[in-house]
Amino acid sequence: MTPHPNTQSSVCRSNKSPWVCLTCSSVHCGRYVNGHAKKHYEDAQISLTNHKKTEKQEKVQHTVCMDCSSYSTYCYRCDDFVVNDTKLGLVQKVREHLQNLENSAFTADRHRKRKLLENSSLNSKLLKVNGSTTALCATGLRNLGNTCFMNAILQSLSNIQQFCCYFKELPAVELRNGKTAGRRTYHTRSQGDNNVSLVEEFRKTLCALWQGSQTAFSPESLFYVVWKIMPNFRGYQQQDAHEFMRYLLDHLHLELQGGFNGVSRSVILQENSSLSASNKCCINGASTVVTAIFGGILQNEVNCLICGTESRKFDPFLDLSLDIPSQFRNKRSKNQENGPLCSLRDCLRSFTDLEELDETELYMCHKCKKKQKSTKKFWIQKLPKVLCLHLKRFHWTAYLRNKVDTYVEFPLRGLDMKCYLLEPENSGPESCLYDLAAVVVHHGSGVGSGHYTAYATHEGRWFHFNDSTVTLTDEETVVKAKAYILFYVERQARSGSEKL
Repeated sequence: MTPHPNTQSSVCRSNKSPWVCLTCSSVHCGRYVNGHAKKHYEDAQISLTNHKKTEKQEKVQHTVCMDCSSYSTYCYRCDDFVVNDTKLGLVQKVREHLQNLENSAFTADRHRKRKLLENSSLNSKLLKVNGSTTALCATGLRNLGNTCFMNAILQSLSNIQQFCCYFKELPAVELRNGKTAGRRTYHTRSQGDNNVSLVEEFRKTLCALWQGSQTAFSPESLFYVVWKIMPNFRGYQQQDAHEFMRYLLDHLHLELQGGFNGVSRSVILQENSSLSASNKCCINGASTVVTAIFGGILQNEVNCLICGTESRKFDPFLDLSLDIPSQFRNKRSKNQENGPLCSLRDCLRSFTDLEELDETELYMCHKCKKKQKSTKKFWIQKLPKVLCLHLKRFHWTAYLRNKVDTYVEFPLRGLDMKCYLLEPENSGPESCLYDLAAVVVHHGSGVGSGHYTAYATHEGRWFHFNDSTVTLTDEETVVKAKAYILFYVERQARSGSEKL
């Protein structure tokens, strides 16, 4: 007998993350609830081992279970999600049976609750904003096991409108055909690299986030692709959100360059008039929407202190990593009395100020033909359309990677970058002003622990994204956050500018 998809765990009665054993049909909760599904497997292995000792059986037994919510299958023995089926297609039959049970069981309930969905449930998603009623259309992301680092980045990128819209407007890519056409694709770590598309799963996730769904979206397909193409993020341990963002953007850029199914995504970029050639910054080859939106250029000047020889180098960037100056590191909150308040301007100034390189960074002077003491200075040669600023809150000591918990004051509007430009006189009055679009915050003491959430603005309102939970918030709450990553969007020309 196949159980109902919403059946509770037979041990703890939890209805969160139910998994059905395809061997005995019992239902247990997943490893991130109370772990009874895994314990069921372990108990079965003990019983099987004892049975083998008496019967002298050598055949390997695989214990496969199915997620009653997403219908993906998992083998505990292989410790991997599985995509293959039996010769008789029994796994797909179970999947279809679960879907039929779900449809039939809830048909009557849907009719009964239709008015509630139109009234009470809808009203719970309605908010008063400036005296008018508006719908709360934001959708949360399920935590798949310490995946808050991924969820915070995805929610932030989903609120970078020009970037998000590009992906949502891409045509869907069918990765499977023939007998499997139209079925849901289940990515596993054992599949070939050619069978997965990060761009496609990223597109699907962005499309799901602002459709007004009342239940959180599970980005499991995207996460499986991440596991496949980004080995550093395999497993369920906490990861660094900034590191994930860089890997994500780099891999999106590479896949968009190569195209998919023979169609180059760069062609679509070239047809998009809002992303003109003047806004492109090429990193590792041709320009894509990633470099057109986030790409900027730094000029790195190094001067030999012995002979005065100057060396200039231009480096493309997708984000800027800023140190928090040491003199501010005791200031842990905005209202704390002791110590000066650190501002984003202080961090930017520290990044662009002239500095003398220490003994471990001696510059190889081509005129002196030896390593010499030197100074270094950064200028921004070209600003991006979206300026991503990463505050370096984690640093290594002799044995540990500690967190700098300093509060850094940042503006919601009018961040003026003109004074950091190499040629500010060539910039328009509005082209150097940026308004905040999203903030990623790390809560906790270490990079391998804690929790990530994000704040983002959408259609004039600020939201707080905490995995599955999305709540409306206000500007006063946002500016008190201890930012880890800040996303600033270039301001479109308009009057009445506010400046930092």
